[in-house]
Amino acid sequence: MHTVTLGPEGTYSHRAARTVSDSVAFRPSVTAIVEAVADGSFDRGVVPIENSIEGSVTETLDALAARDVSIVREVVTPITHALLAQAEDFETVTSHSQALAQCRSFLADQYPDVARESVASTAAAVELAREDPSVAAIAHPSTAEQALRVLATEIQDRPSNETRFFVLGPESARSPAGGKTTIVIYPASNHPGLLYELLGPFEERGVNLTRIESRPSGKQLGDYRFHLDLEGGLYEPRIEAAVEAVEAVLDDGWVRWLGSYDVEHAVE
Repeated sequence: MHTVTLGPEGTYSHRAARTVSDSVAFRPSVTAIVEAVADGSFDRGVVPIENSIEGSVTETLDALAARDVSIVREVVTPITHALLAQAEDFETVTSHSQALAQCRSFLADQYPDVARESVASTAAAVELAREDPSVAAIAHPSTAEQALRVLATEIQDRPSNETRFFVLGPESARSPAGGKTTIVIYPASNHPGLLYELLGPFEERGVNLTRIESRPSGKQLGDYRFHLDLEGGLYEPRIEAAVEAVEAVLDDGWVRWLGSYDVEHAVE
């Protein structure tokens, strides 16, 4: 099975993707990964969806709403950040924007005068630090090879730092079986009581919503899509009925079921 995720080699996405298959290729963005699965170039794609500190990955939300793929699995992995550099003196610390945000307190306390620079991935930050002694990287401590030293470990602001990754497949891989389900709702309208109309059918049937996220549709200001994660699979009559009840109140909008899936906790 050929899998694609964020590169280069050594990213946290790469670590999650190795739980799916040994054959892993890389793309520079979440959107490119979703497109590669949608057009059949790869069997599976692995993309970050949510971090326990910084919240949802908006690029993933938007890409999933725009393309025909399915969620076939969720992988939750702990995130352990370390500060890596050639020496203790450096001028810039660099990493993915999410990693920099997850270590905000550490950087403010220990390196308040050091510049911060966002790059495409933690692995890209490591490459920069290897090439330039004035640059330090935030990444997993296991990537400290080839001239880099581990200056500090466990530098994330909260010890419970975890990231959820979605394992994506083609639309044909979508299954109603699983312990969780993700749907996207686009109401295409706005009126008093709309949100209750969209969420009420789940409450009425005892379906627990574990995440609710709104994202701009891109059509005009005030026009939104809603991303919902809920406990249970679409094979359950109560969940199927709740989704059908939501569809019934939408005139020009739509509901997209992205899949039902199980969750795996991957250790480092």
